[in-house]
Amino acid sequence: MLFTEPSFLFVFLPVLLALYQLPGARYRNWLLLAASIIFYTRGAGSFTWLVLGLIAFNYTAARVIDAYRATMLGRWLLAGAIAIDLLVLAFFKYADFAVANLNAGLALLGVQPFALPGILLPIGISFFTFHAISYVVDVYRRDAAAQKQPVEAALYLLVFPQLVAGPIVRYRQIAEQLSARVNALGDFAYGVRRFTIGLAKKMLIANTLAVPADQIFAMPAAELTAAHAWTGIVCYTLQIYFDFSGYSDMAIGLGRMFGFRFPENFNYPYIAASIQDFWRRWHMSLSAWFRDYVYIPLGGNRTSTGRIYFNLVLVFFLCGLWHGASWTFVVWGLYHGVFLVLERVGLATRVGMLPQPLRHAYALLVVMVGWVIFRADTLAGAMAMLAAMAGSGGAAPAVYAPAWFWNTEVVLALAAGIVGSTPVLPALAQRLAAPAASGGVRVLRWQGSMAAMLGLVALLAASLMLSASRSYNPFIYFRF
Repeated sequence: MLFTEPSFLFVFLPVLLALYQLPGARYRNWLLLAASIIFYTRGAGSFTWLVLGLIAFNYTAARVIDAYRATMLGRWLLAGAIAIDLLVLAFFKYADFAVANLNAGLALLGVQPFALPGILLPIGISFFTFHAISYVVDVYRRDAAAQKQPVEAALYLLVFPQLVAGPIVRYRQIAEQLSARVNALGDFAYGVRRFTIGLAKKMLIANTLAVPADQIFAMPAAELTAAHAWTGIVCYTLQIYFDFSGYSDMAIGLGRMFGFRFPENFNYPYIAASIQDFWRRWHMSLSAWFRDYVYIPLGGNRTSTGRIYFNLVLVFFLCGLWHGASWTFVVWGLYHGVFLVLERVGLATRVGMLPQPLRHAYALLVVMVGWVIFRADTLAGAMAMLAAMAGSGGAAPAVYAPAWFWNTEVVLALAAGIVGSTPVLPALAQRLAAPAASGGVRVLRWQGSMAAMLGLVALLAASLMLSASRSYNPFIYFRF
């Protein structure tokens, strides 16, 4: 079930919120767990049994690990739990990829290829696996105590706002909230505002820019001109940010409506002045997960220089592979890993000597080139798009001129996307909300609050109308 579809917005969420506000707090975790199962079953079908089985396994594993974590047996139990979680992920996500690459090697030897398994991917399995692993590892490290209540353990792993596409929430971040939550009116109002902003990001900006981005990336390589290619990648750069940050905003907002405080996932990544800075701002919960559960256990910054560089590339290789079973994702991860190494070697120092606009342009260009690799269906398609961006495309006449993609709706979405990807509006709002002594400023603050409220109402109305009128358009990160 999508957050943006009418059945969620007009049926599932209102009914759940109404039931959740009934007197008696004890049943609320049961209600949320039941709602989360219904939510997941709507999109995953029979895979729900797999997820429920994994929840039972990790709940039991954490209890046993908690009892034996001071012994060698506890270490082996932890390794076994992680291995089983990763094996399930590998089977469903990478079996076809592995067989396809094996067949490519066999073809060179003239050997009959194997049939592709054709295994379907359970929605949200990548995020679920990382939640499960962080839970058992934190219990082993004594960062959290094993949850003794199965309902609360299941709710942590299955709660519907962050189930499918994050943010990746550590168990220790919400352990107390699982057993006792305060449902203050201010928190609920904040959740509604945050959800509305996320819904507008998705419906008004991301979905609008998805149209030219998809059309241009689907064009034959011979028809791509520099204007086509740059239009496509600019649209996609804003699309993926507003699509994913919009989902995170909606998840954080929904969580706040039910008393949870989920961590932030984005901090204006497109204002970064380096790739290191970009990864401190983009998908922050994933970056922190790889840092704490992969990079630091590999030695972090406490090992030799060469090993640090190797670990960085390895971590981003795994990050790329986590995003999808395709060589484009692998190359995208390696690409970012190499730039992080280059910045440590000395590139960051050289870039740091440039004026701020040039530092920003450097980071944004590197990120956009990476998005070409990330978005393309094949490496050949990515190379064709990059060649067109460099001015080497457009040998054949294109069916649609670049200006055809620049309709009024797209231009407005681009303008809103550019402004919204910077902290200009929050800074303005904070300035208006700053305390002041003069009555004139108090009036200005009141007018600003009214304008903000009316703006949110307008965004909600426009988003709901688009939700009711447009076709199915899932979030980009649902595929991961």
